[in-house]
Amino acid sequence: MDELCIDRHMSIRSLPLGRSVKSSRVDRPHLKSGTKSFTVATLRRYFHAGREGEDPVTQEEFYRVLDLSIIIPAHNEATRILPHLRSIHDSLSRQDRSYEIIVVDDGSQDDTIKVVRSFAKTEPALRVIPLPTCVGKGGAVKQGMLAARGRLQLFTDADGATAITELTRLEQAIRNGADVAIGSRSLASHQRGFEVNARWHRSILGGCFNALVRLGGIQGIGDTQCGFKLFDRSVARDLFSVSTINGYGFDLELLLVAQKRGYRIAEVPVNWTDQPGSKVRLVRDGIAMLREFTVIRRNAVRGYYSQLAVPDTVASLRTPSPITE
Repeated sequence: MDELCIDRHMSIRSLPLGRSVKSSRVDRPHLKSGTKSFTVATLRRYFHAGREGEDPVTQEEFYRVLDLSIIIPAHNEATRILPHLRSIHDSLSRQDRSYEIIVVDDGSQDDTIKVVRSFAKTEPALRVIPLPTCVGKGGAVKQGMLAARGRLQLFTDADGATAITELTRLEQAIRNGADVAIGSRSLASHQRGFEVNARWHRSILGGCFNALVRLGGIQGIGDTQCGFKLFDRSVARDLFSVSTINGYGFDLELLLVAQKRGYRIAEVPVNWTDQPGSKVRLVRDGIAMLREFTVIRRNAVRGYYSQLAVPDTVASLRTPSPITE
């Protein structure tokens, strides 16, 4: 596969120029025509920081495009998420840019929402999307991405295994022409100046998993599963609007569709530190992801990923339904 080197730390693959999509139908699925303003209560499904009695939010304010959206899926992360939120706040509050932080609570049974809403009192850019039941990491990320307003949209794991300071590397890749920039522990582990602290069995099983994925059709990517990925807004709308995988295999679906649609993907080395308390069970979840990848391949064969996410009405009637199980 052709490769264009940006510098010694990153590369862009899947070189055909990506297509932009009109996302108006995706941007406002919950807004009725003619509505001029709506209260925070109306938006609670999407943005809720736990602050009652706020003034009504106008359409203009709600749809104001920001520089950056950070989406954090969280399931029972009450004991791990706060340091990451503090780090993000400390980093972004010193920068001259507009941003939002969206935590999607994936049906947590602990105090995750309580912890996040408490921190939101000191960070007005923070919102919570509470899901009533656990839908899976992929489903939670999708909810946050489709509700985000940033020109750039990052999803990052709640444990902060990849520090927010690594965002600058991904943003540089976007500025250099990538449509999607993904953090890579694989590249980092082979380059000086980077540190990847991972348990040995996790590294071995992860390498085997990515080898199988490459055989299955995702080419030129050494690390598909790093929870630190940055998207151009229109590309995020396109990819997440057709995503069907709610489990950990959702990254595989996004990357396969991105390659099929000609988007340029930059794999960027990032520092990464394994955090205690991981919800991932390598063998069990690895097998589940391989099953999900089988579903993704079947959807691809059926042509579900071949069209833009927002087709015209006639085309949408001909689009086959995806397999979800």
